[in-house]
Amino acid sequence: MRTVRLLAVATTAATLTAAGVFAMPGSAAAHRGGPDFGPNVFVYDPGTPAAQIQAKFDELFAAQEKNEMGTNRYAVLFKPGHYDVNARLGYYTTVSGLGRSPADVDITGAVRVTGQVNPNVPGGVSALTNFWRSAENFTVTPTDWSNQWAVSQASPMRRVHVKGILWLEPGNGGYSSGGFIANSKVDGITINGSQQQWLTRDSELGDAWTNGVWNQVFSGVTGAPPTGFPNPPYTTLASSPVTREKPFLYVDGRGKYKVFVPALQRDTAGTTWSDGDEPGSAIDIDDFFIAKPTDSAARINLALALGKHLLLTPGVYHLDRPLRVLHKNTVVLGLGMPSLAPDTGEAALKIADVDGVKVAGVLVDAGARESDTLIEVGSRFSRRDHSRNPTSLQDVFIRIGGPWVGRAKTSLVVNSDDTLLENIWAWRGDHGNGIGWTQNTGDVGVVVNGDDVTAYGLFVEHYQKWQTIWNGERGRTIFYQSEMPYDPPSQAAWTSPTGKGWASYKVAPSVRTHEAWGLGVYTYFNQGVDIRAARGIEVPDRAGVRFHNMITVFLDGSGGVERTINDAGTPCVGSFSTSALTEYPA
Repeated sequence: MRTVRLLAVATTAATLTAAGVFAMPGSAAAHRGGPDFGPNVFVYDPGTPAAQIQAKFDELFAAQEKNEMGTNRYAVLFKPGHYDVNARLGYYTTVSGLGRSPADVDITGAVRVTGQVNPNVPGGVSALTNFWRSAENFTVTPTDWSNQWAVSQASPMRRVHVKGILWLEPGNGGYSSGGFIANSKVDGITINGSQQQWLTRDSELGDAWTNGVWNQVFSGVTGAPPTGFPNPPYTTLASSPVTREKPFLYVDGRGKYKVFVPALQRDTAGTTWSDGDEPGSAIDIDDFFIAKPTDSAARINLALALGKHLLLTPGVYHLDRPLRVLHKNTVVLGLGMPSLAPDTGEAALKIADVDGVKVAGVLVDAGARESDTLIEVGSRFSRRDHSRNPTSLQDVFIRIGGPWVGRAKTSLVVNSDDTLLENIWAWRGDHGNGIGWTQNTGDVGVVVNGDDVTAYGLFVEHYQKWQTIWNGERGRTIFYQSEMPYDPPSQAAWTSPTGKGWASYKVAPSVRTHEAWGLGVYTYFNQGVDIRAARGIEVPDRAGVRFHNMITVFLDGSGGVERTINDAGTPCVGSFSTSALTEYPA
């Protein structure tokens, strides 16, 4: 009702701007040289001295190399042209080209992530906590023997052309637990090495993909290895059933900033850009409200209510109310992995049950006051058909605990039909600040109530009950990675209505049709108590519910998982072991 009264007084953005209600920082005309993206976005053109660019990358890495739970966020943007740079990325640092095609920004050197020194693991180096950074929309020609991208969760690579070898591990036999690549091309071999799991979607691989530990999934990837699960641990789908690539910022031939929104596609394989004919449409930057962390939720919501798209610049946005996306086709795009932090026990983001909303590149950090949900897509009454223009969430990462004490009953609830989820990491923190069974409390990571929802790359970890609950019909998951909670204090404290512990991935008993490929469920109960989960995956036994290539793994600690899915599979209890199944029902 409050919004209705506001719109009755001033019905256009221009009127409100003139009245001083909010300025239009999205107006490129108001800022010489381009929009004002704030102090933590660095934009370079080919005329910038290479030494200046290198010095900035070195400065950012020195600040962010170990700043895992810090609040600083940074984005580095390259206008079309050639660059010589060796960029090493730390936490909350993103690098993107501003070309219409990855070929427009040509980097010689590297955009890389290396392992962290860790004397407690083999080889003394690890990528297990190389989170929250990204690379997007450029071509890189490595001057070393490879372009190293040793990452784990929440570190996507998109629209990148590697003219050489791509190396995904930290080296020296060090551990890594990634990861995600989409819409990219690698000319040489891809050395997966110690990566425990990985999803590659709609990409082009050159010479070969090597190695892999437990769960490697390829969906619509030309040059992918054939399915060999569990040895080698490859699951390969010839095409991806329904996709929409992530929106991205670019500069057109006249120097005007725009956001390109790729079109919805079906049954795809390979990249969208290699042949130069990429389907989609462009939105002028003037149609965006460019938000700063100092902007209130009320101010941002006013812009959204007036039909503006939203570009979130780097930083932490402390919210006293949810951001509300009300209009169809709204784009919410983050630069530099901005964090939405609800402080009052409400949600961070609520999306109406409308067509075509796109949310990409955003973190959500739960606050100390418990939220029922952190992100809500649609309402519990949603029943609209969005099959021609679904809402999509891409590179959306949710945390409960870590930077500070956080609490939320459920992290993500998807009520709208046909929603696309891609590269989602919902994480109840196992390390950082405010960590403990009674401190960073969180029941469930992801709940899907909508029908015909498709997920590529669900990473859901450490919640205190089910990690994922799927209530909707005809759901599809392509790649799933989940560690159960490390810290149940006793079996009595961690027992579900269906037996010991809580299954990680649960399909509701009422569901008649569901399908999933490439699932890994892992345990490390570290309280010195014999904790058991009766099963890793729990589903109704009916012909329409089918699972392909799933594995449970005992990593360390005590206890473990007794069955992989329902009553099938062998125990992974008490010592390192794995249980792999290729089909369920058999």
